[in-house]
Amino acid sequence: MSSSLATRKEPIRQAVTAVGIALGAVGALLAPLPLAAQGVRQVARSPHGMVVTAQPLATQAGRRMLELGGNAADAAVAAGFAIAVVEPSMSSIGGRNQILIRTPLGEVYGIDGTTQVPPDYDPDTAPRASHGYATIGVPGAAAGLLRLHAEYGSLPLPQVMAPAIDYAENGFRLTTAEAGRQAGAVQQLGESEGGRTYFLRADGRPYQAGDRLVQADLAETAYEALPARVVRGTYRGYEVVGLDVPASGALAIQALHIAERFDPSDLGREAWAAVLGQAVGLAALDRSALGTDSAAVRVTSKEWAALKARRVRAGAPVPGGETRAPGMKERLDWLARDGHTTHLSTADAEGMMVALTQTVGPDMGARVATSGLGFLYAVTLGGYLGRVEPGERVRSSITPLYVALDGRPVMILGAAGGGRIISAVVQAVSRVVDDGMRLAAAIAAPRVHPSSSASGSAGVSDLTIEAAPGDGWSDAELRVFQELGFEVEPSRRRGSFGRIHAIGFDAVAGTWIGVADPDWEGSAEGPRRSTGS
Repeated sequence: MSSSLATRKEPIRQAVTAVGIALGAVGALLAPLPLAAQGVRQVARSPHGMVVTAQPLATQAGRRMLELGGNAADAAVAAGFAIAVVEPSMSSIGGRNQILIRTPLGEVYGIDGTTQVPPDYDPDTAPRASHGYATIGVPGAAAGLLRLHAEYGSLPLPQVMAPAIDYAENGFRLTTAEAGRQAGAVQQLGESEGGRTYFLRADGRPYQAGDRLVQADLAETAYEALPARVVRGTYRGYEVVGLDVPASGALAIQALHIAERFDPSDLGREAWAAVLGQAVGLAALDRSALGTDSAAVRVTSKEWAALKARRVRAGAPVPGGETRAPGMKERLDWLARDGHTTHLSTADAEGMMVALTQTVGPDMGARVATSGLGFLYAVTLGGYLGRVEPGERVRSSITPLYVALDGRPVMILGAAGGGRIISAVVQAVSRVVDDGMRLAAAIAAPRVHPSSSASGSAGVSDLTIEAAPGDGWSDAELRVFQELGFEVEPSRRRGSFGRIHAIGFDAVAGTWIGVADPDWEGSAEGPRRSTGS
């Protein structure tokens, strides 16, 4: 690395100033990146590092930083800014992020770039809304990315931001999926001048797949990102590290601790999947209890997980089931949110790894953009995230996670998909550790998710089952779930069960393995030559 991490603590204001430098210097730093992805791969290997994102153009931006001698932080920042341009339905610099960093020495740190509730916000009198200016809080994504660069990056910020600025100034071709998501928000986008200007044609129609979307104002565009509390656990001897609230790392760790009380070799495939689904549902009940160091210690303790595990149904159905506890449905409603957010993972040859989850909330966020700035805002207020208080950094299902064995990296991952993020990462970890699956197979395998439907006991007898054609549960397997006493709600919507973008490490071969979720349009790429040191 070009300098010690311990000495690279530049003030955030210096990083913000550097953004202005980037705007004037970008043209001379990098040749324009290709506007269309060529040879997209969703699984890749490289000894020199890896970048995995939900959009090939963002992957290319991160990969370019590794090829220029940058590290995993540079790659993540470049990809994070780029994906805010090329996947605006899922991400924006007006949104929020959570960032998990594993240093080359094996230390783990976090950055909290969550949107914040304004200090004068009154939850009792504020308007209830699903979109519009009334839903906007203080954005944090840009500050989170800038802090990541200031504290861990090695390349000049203008160089790191160059790909994103190029995409904004010169445009990029919309993918079929991105065009579809933008078309789904056309009515709300048309309600604000900025939304119409930046995301609709002059006649009010949405852009189509293959159209070039240019966002010149975005290329020219004070909140403080904070250190995030790191939470730790173990799963069958593997170390698992995540981030506490506003992220949901503690809940994912508790779910794994609950699952650890059961032996999958004693259960059929469906029964074990149901155990994992129940474990996530039971862990989710502790969401409101988190917020302090002591709460995180309790929620992630093996003793607490052992008590929770008594409520898990494994194997044969229990006659009569269990009744729903008062208020449980409301406390689990947030788990039902799905479909949005983006995640990316990066790694470099020296062993730095970054997991970065970034979101605007629902598709296209607040669906408004300020004229002269060009970016969409995240939904923070108005009831989408439940009751929020003045100054609060809102809680989410974002779950970047790092897994190690005997001090050596095994994988770093995270997911998109609202409440199903936690389910996705927990099941991917289990399939690698319990089933011995390769990372690509673990991510492609079908999933389950706890439901909070009106009958049964949330997290105990209700499960939403992935039933996607091809890689989903078969009809015969769905019947087994029902025979075990679980209420089954099949889902066939694309990308609805979380989209994982992960990097594993093959210690024998000394190579990084990047995997983009096959249920989305992301990609994985390693640098085409060795990174610098």
